[in-house]
Amino acid sequence: MRPHHIPYVLEDRTGVMAMSDFDDIYDRLFLRVTPHPHLSNANNNVWAIYNMERRSSRHSDTRHLDRHPSVILEFGTGPGGGLGTVHFVRPPAASLSIPMARYLRKTALFGGSLYRKFTGSDGQEYRWLYKSIEGHEWTCLTDDNSLVAYYSLRLPSVPAYNVSGNTLTITEAFAHLSIDLIASLTIMRYIAEHNL
Repeated sequence: MRPHHIPYVLEDRTGVMAMSDFDDIYDRLFLRVTPHPHLSNANNNVWAIYNMERRSSRHSDTRHLDRHPSVILEFGTGPGGGLGTVHFVRPPAASLSIPMARYLRKTALFGGSLYRKFTGSDGQEYRWLYKSIEGHEWTCLTDDNSLVAYYSLRLPSVPAYNVSGNTLTITEAFAHLSIDLIASLTIMRYIAEHNL
């Protein structure tokens, strides 16, 4: 029997922002971020997030081609990219498209671009912080500063052994937000990489 309150530790298997599997080490959750197979253009700026339901093989796995994505991230075009639109793809009546800049809002009027808040699918507000807690590249907190999730990078001194060593840890109480967290974290990483 599994002990209670074990966080979801998702190995970011490639560490590549636009093409990776996030697999829970206890085999409870399997998500994939990849260029959208039908909507991507020459810039590969349309990405999709899929719930894969089981661990992917280490070799080329194309099961996502037979699935509908949970989220589509349509980034801007042109030099350096830009923020575009996030599409939460659910049954048609519940589908939702939001400009990324409105979905992930700066936490303060003149605040840094790498500190942003978003409203989760549960209606609550959460915020991502960049390098605010030692050992965390990104940290997600609630309004009352409870830990929701964090993304950590493998230290250069730690051997990788055919994995990236990067992990997204989601506290068990917020596992229902896993799609929201992957979507918002991916956008935050994109903002950081492109200095948006």
